[in-house]
Amino acid sequence: MSDNPRKREPPPEADPPPADAETPDAESAEAAAPPEAYSTGASASGGDQPPADTEAERKPLEEQVAQAKEDAQKYLASWQRAEADFQNYKRRVEQERDENRRFASTALIMNILPILDDLERALGSLDIRLAGLTWFEGIALIHRKILILLENAGVSVIQAEGQQFDPREHEAVMHAEGEEGKVLAEVQRGYKLYDRVLRPAMVVVGKRKEEKAEEQGAETEKKEEDSGGKEQEGQ
Repeated sequence: MSDNPRKREPPPEADPPPADAETPDAESAEAAAPPEAYSTGASASGGDQPPADTEAERKPLEEQVAQAKEDAQKYLASWQRAEADFQNYKRRVEQERDENRRFASTALIMNILPILDDLERALGSLDIRLAGLTWFEGIALIHRKILILLENAGVSVIQAEGQQFDPREHEAVMHAEGEEGKVLAEVQRGYKLYDRVLRPAMVVVGKRKEEKAEEQGAETEKKEEDSGGKEQEGQ
């Protein structure tokens, strides 16, 4: 038996890299590194502590907050005034609209009143013995219908005779002896539309006897002065 040991062959060598292959640089290594590495580095360098604000940096911020609060108060006050003005305007417009609706027929009613006066004077001048006649009752019915129509429209008669004289509702056309300030007689009837006087009542107002005598004396003196002046001019 011959000793011929089997010769071992060396392992094949690795192929060298191609000449144009690029070697990884530091930038690509950083890009490939996980983000935890940066955070770890930042924390290690003490980055978890926020930077302290200086007094110079806090002061402008406080001024801005104070200015913002002041502006907010101004805007709130302006809005409240505008809201109040709008509510007042809305209320005023509603009142004007309501008054226009209530008094829209004023002109028509004022034209009807003289016709009503003539009708009442005609009825007052007729003999009472004609009350049973058909045409008389027809005229009286028309008079009542006109009064009902005016009442439904908001028209009311001003009370005059026996009342205290009120210059807002009464118009004195003459004075007579009687109780001071009392309405003695009504010359022409007055009317109101709701609370507005359409036409004041023409009345005779009472006056004490002494005052009436003084007025008559003053009128007599004035007439004498006028007649004396005319006689002097004639001479």
